[in-house]
Amino acid sequence: MEKLILQENVGGNKMEKNRHAALGISDEKALAMYEMMLLARRIDERMWLLNRAGKIPFVISCQGQEAAQIGASFALDREKDYILPYYRDLGVVLSFGMTAKDLMLSGFAKAEDPNSGGRQMPGHFGQKINRIVTGSSPVTTQVPHAVGIALGAKMEGKNIVSFVTFGEGSSNQGDFHEGINFASVHKLPVIFMCENNLYAISVPAEKQYACKNISDRAIGYGIPGITVDGNDPLEVYKAVKEAADRARRGEGPTLIETVSYRLTPHSSDDDDRSYRAREEVETAKTKDPLLTFATYLRETGLLNDEIEKEMNDQIMNTINEATDYAENAPYANPEDALKYVFEEN
Repeated sequence: MEKLILQENVGGNKMEKNRHAALGISDEKALAMYEMMLLARRIDERMWLLNRAGKIPFVISCQGQEAAQIGASFALDREKDYILPYYRDLGVVLSFGMTAKDLMLSGFAKAEDPNSGGRQMPGHFGQKINRIVTGSSPVTTQVPHAVGIALGAKMEGKNIVSFVTFGEGSSNQGDFHEGINFASVHKLPVIFMCENNLYAISVPAEKQYACKNISDRAIGYGIPGITVDGNDPLEVYKAVKEAADRARRGEGPTLIETVSYRLTPHSSDDDDRSYRAREEVETAKTKDPLLTFATYLRETGLLNDEIEKEMNDQIMNTINEATDYAENAPYANPEDALKYVFEEN
């Protein structure tokens, strides 16, 4: 990867050591960002263990993309903005109010699953109370939906931003181009964030698009486009905050590309050894955003072994409780498969 890792950005002077403060992020908020990244990682790791134990059917991972997801989420108004996440966005939905229990209920496909009542596979997030708009299996369909929400907000004079994410493979779909064109023409308050993890399942980035960056496509629609280091939550926070402020001023959408690396196979049904070398994956792990952001926080004096252990212990207690609850929760009734499909008299 050509992008700088966060550890390389940590310098010796006060401003460099306190980059979060320069962005208006308090010490408490910076630590909360790391804690949310850690929560997403630990939930993801537990999901893989449960899958390999034969207890849950499927995992599609966020590992390696937590910095982009949490950095972006913390730059939005999590009390009123709408999010349309794609299937890897565990960190985004956690930041917007989903809980470990909610996600475990989804993994086990139980009746209490807030996403679909146990009818949909994991990664299809949706929760009305937290303004998480339901996604579907065909990739990129969430993009025009995000544009529609932004259009509605503009028509009703509501000061909200619609935030939609997708992978770089999705940026080649018609839904992406149609959605971003409509939003640009009508100057809608929507942020398009491409989480470029360098692989569309088994297809590497260089075989997906000819331009240097996905953000280069923004110029064709007359809007700003920016590519940032997806391993650096502070850099992503800055880009999304500026895009959100721009949207709220009525200046229209922004295309943001975060570049990171998918540390796991595409899903629990994928064997990535067939298309990428182990050396490549191991090299990418040295730039793991959890490690690099923890290094930054230690350099600033916000994190130490004691704080990190306490944080991790609390997270694991939460995950253990959520796992036990979801595993023992009841499944939906068979007839619930038809719920919301046919009109009920």
